[in-house]
Order: sequence, then structure tokens, then C-alpha cells
Amino acid sequence: MDKHFSKQVTIESFKNLNVAKAVIGIMIASGLVLIFLFWLLYFRDGAEVVPTWVYQLPSLNAFFNSVATVLLILAFIEIKKRRFVQHMRYNLAAFVASAFFLISYVLYHNFVGHTPFPGEGWIRPVYFFILISHIILSVAVVPLILSSFFFAFAGKFETHRKISKFTFPIWIYVSITGVVIFFVLNIYL
Repeated sequence: MDKHFSKQVTIESFKNLNVAKAVIGIMIASGLVLIFLFWLLYFRDGAEVVPTWVYQLPSLNAFFNSVATVLLILAFIEIKKRRFVQHMRYNLAAFVASAFFLISYVLYHNFVGHTPFPGEGWIRPVYFFILISHIILSVAVVPLILSSFFFAFAGKFETHRKISKFTFPIWIYVSITGVVIFFVLNIYL
């Protein structure tokens, strides 16, 4: 890896952070996000009055997940070509798309609450398999994404590569299954 790239990507304050403290901070932040989402989905009722624009948010969520998927694939292609700066740009853009997804997702469920699946027959176990694997892996991917970025920004590229071997396929799976869940729900709702 050339030194020019390392200077472009590395953030000096990240280089000086204690790795253990950074990982603990990432885990705490990820846990707080998980607790908040669990509360939002399962313990908080939706709003009494739902603005009409809220019903457009699931489509927007699917769009953001689709954009994140494309950007992650482009980032993967760039790293295989050893174009590190482009790789980082695509990953940062995928992170922004995923962050916009999360904001839109929280807004939707703030107003609507939990969305039950009404499908019957063979689609029901298929849907729940996809949904449950999506939920479990989305919980896992948040600290992986944050850790991958931390180690890249800290200039610890070997650790970044090791973590990203798990982050990339899980992030892609979560993004794709988010779109699949949207389309399956759209068919049955």
C-alpha cells in the first residue's frame, strides 16, 4: 500500500486511540442502537395519526438498501483492482446510504409501529427465514462496519482487511434481504 493513500485515508486522532477503548465504544454504541430499535419495534405503539408521506418510506428504504448494495459491489471491485481511494469513497457512500436507510426506517416505525406479515402457506416460513436472518445479521453488521472504518482510518489496514472479510458479505446480505423483505411485504400488504 502506498504511503500517499495511507495519508489520505488515515485520520491522525484515530491512530492515537486505544484500540480496546475504541472497540468497547463501538460495541456500546451498537448496543444502544439495538436497544432503541427493539424498543421502537416491539414496545412502542405507532402514532394515532400517520401522515400520508410516511407510507412512502418503505420504498425509500428499499432504494437506500439497493444503493448501498451497488456501492458495496463497486467498492469490492475497486479493492480487487487495488484502487484504495475509490474503494474508500464507495464504502463511505454505502455507509451514508445505510445511514439514510436507518433514519427512514426509524421514522417509518415511529409512526406505524410493528408491521405483521399476513402471508400464508409456503411463503410464510420463507419470509420469516429471510427476516430472522436479516435481523440477526443486521445486529452483527453494525459493529463490524464501524470497526472496519475505525481500523482503516487508524491506518491498521491488516486488521481492517481481516474484519472486512466478514463485514462485506454480511453487509451485502443485509442490504439485499432488506430489499427482498420490502418486495415480499409489498405483495402481501
